[in-house]
Amino acid sequence: MIGSDDAVSALSATGFPEHEVRRRARTGLGAAFPAMTHYGSALFGELAPVAATDALDRARLVPPIFVPKRMAALIELGREPLPGDVDLTTVIGGLNATAPIYISAFGSTAAASGDLGIAVAAQAAAAGIPMVIGENIVPVSGYGRVIDEEASSLLSRIAEYAASVPDGFGGVVVQQSTEDADAEVWNLVYSDPTAAALSATGRLAFELKVGQGAKPGLGGMTMVSREQAAHLAAQYDLVDIYGGAQTPVLRCGTPGTFDEEILRRQIMLMRNNYPRCRVWVKLPPARDVHRAAALAWAAGADAVTVDGAEGGTGWAPLGFLGQVGLPLAECLRRIDVGDNSLLASGRIWEGGRAVKCLALGASAVGLGRAALIAADEDPDQGLTGLLDCLAFELRLMISALGCYRVGDLGTGDVWFPGADEQR
Repeated sequence: MIGSDDAVSALSATGFPEHEVRRRARTGLGAAFPAMTHYGSALFGELAPVAATDALDRARLVPPIFVPKRMAALIELGREPLPGDVDLTTVIGGLNATAPIYISAFGSTAAASGDLGIAVAAQAAAAGIPMVIGENIVPVSGYGRVIDEEASSLLSRIAEYAASVPDGFGGVVVQQSTEDADAEVWNLVYSDPTAAALSATGRLAFELKVGQGAKPGLGGMTMVSREQAAHLAAQYDLVDIYGGAQTPVLRCGTPGTFDEEILRRQIMLMRNNYPRCRVWVKLPPARDVHRAAALAWAAGADAVTVDGAEGGTGWAPLGFLGQVGLPLAECLRRIDVGDNSLLASGRIWEGGRAVKCLALGASAVGLGRAALIAADEDPDQGLTGLLDCLAFELRLMISALGCYRVGDLGTGDVWFPGADEQR
């Protein structure tokens, strides 16, 4: 499977630039350029972004001629600054990170529950970037404390991450949905020895899931065997969408019910009950996302994550993929970030889209499908290759904008075509 463009993998991502992500997983930094075989025999000009589908892809980064921040860096360094001088280290929702990147939530979906989830955890940890563990793992497969239970995917990922993360960087963020709350997932993790070292060093966070990008307004969905469905009937809505004695059954989580007071009190409860943890809130690309983000920050959230409608998922109704939810660019335009930490995800896999998000106010960008595809391409080094290439592109583009810190980027660095899209 590894190292061939023609390889057959069990994991696919229709409509996503899977081929390019796999190339980055194999090649690393070299994938930021055309194939070396073209050097000296091909001429290059403007290229449309791969699979450009939305306003963020169509937008352009616009470097200035006059670069006062580069002048300041020149004086500080005593020489002309280089892309390698760009400092990517940052704070993501209270967690120190080596780059403005985190791993988005993978929950109980089959794609992330096995070895791929473990591979992502190990490589994300080694890179010193935070990782979110998604919803519904414990209600579906158990926690792993009981003698007869196998180690859960949640505990296995935490253990793998904790074993590989460098001192002072990274962190694990555990998401909780309505069903997870019934299973008291945060209480279990908060007191678990597996997470003790992360908690003691301020690198454990809990994320309240209000919604997600690929299916806003719905809860998590997976297919489960009929035998497993019998055990889950008391916790989930189960729908027999295919029929037949051997076909799996659709397991539907609930999205939860929120008004302003419920969201405010949930965040206050998190801060009160888990004082050693950072508090994150995950929002869907809803029409009132700006109001929810402002409320969350005012209530004390360390970070707000917003999924654009371009965000991926392991399973969703086809009608939701492309027709429901605001695009990520519109979410970023609506939210007044101020000095708060906004995290953005939705079709992030390369430097251009990532830098646009950072310039539009995000503190960091999340890798979802791209991280899983990279680990699928090479379980030992694939995500590392993708992250290396992404960090390289970030430095090239940020320095081209005359900046040398992530926080120096601003809305003037991005141009949207069309007068109605101008900021």
